Amino acid sequence: MNNREILSSGCRSCGSGCCGGEAPKQAGKRKVVIDFLYLDLSVCKWCQGTDKSLEEALNDISNVLQASGIEVVVNKINVTSEELAMKHRFISSPTIRVNGRDIQMEVREKLCDSCGDLCGDSVDCRVWVYNGEEYTIPPKALIIEGILKAVHGGETACESSEYKLPENLKKFYKSMDQKNKINDDFKKSSCCGSGENKCC
Repeated sequence: MNNREILSSGCRSCGSGCCGGEAPKQAGKRKVVIDFLYLDLSVCKWCQGTDKSLEEALNDISNVLQASGIEVVVNKINVTSEELAMKHRFISSPTIRVNGRDIQMEVREKLCDSCGDLCGDSVDCRVWVYNGEEYTIPPKALIIEGILKAVHGGETACESSEYKLPENLKKFYKSMDQKNKINDDFKKSSCCGSGENKCC
């Protein structure tokens, strides 16, 4: 299984073979591309938990996929800006897509204290629905079902509808920009003071 930490790469909203690209094929081997899109892994407990659940799910079925001649590529995509959100057609954090298809098409969100603390404002993050129950961290079974459905069903997704950045994400990025600006201004004022502490 290949894991890649990336900020951006290619079209992530569409399935393999979409947007003029070639469907990923190797001699006698199929490829499953899993995109894990998130806002933060340093603070957000929901994103951290989703990352761990994804890894555990892949460990549970790795032998089955390998025996079936399936190569799994995992892209961990930190969606740090509105530009990246637009590029990846980011709807909610966290998101898991298998061959371009969200493992849960219905999107529900609730207030996330971790991301609120991170950006300094109230922010909603994704909750997952499985067997009628809501979870802030997706159960392994939900992820495994999503992967196996893509493997056996051969489904890919190509978003044809117009994408619009959700207001919730706009709010998060705006708050992060403001927080970063305040931090930068504070550092400058602390560094460039008068007297003996002057360093600029």
